[in-house]
Amino acid sequence: MSNESIKTTVEVDARGLDCPMPLLKAKLALNGCNSGDVVRVLATDAGSVRDFHAFAELSAHTLLRFNEHESFFEYHVQKGEYKPEGVA
Repeated sequence: MSNESIKTTVEVDARGLDCPMPLLKAKLALNGCNSGDVVRVLATDAGSVRDFHAFAELSAHTLLRFNEHESFFEYHVQKGEYKPEGVA
């Protein structure tokens, strides 16, 4: 991923929270966003790495960037567009 700045709509500071709270807080933030908005999440829980990658694979949302810093993880998740099953 590039080091270009990503414009974020909402920031969620979930540092110090254990799994599954970082992902749950991110999901709540995404629920309040419009399609295309970006949520930046900061987390310290090592389990969040697996959670966020799996969430992006299984949802309409996109993990734009993942950074592992010395003392925390950083995620930029872009809200996808929900399409009911069977709708093109």
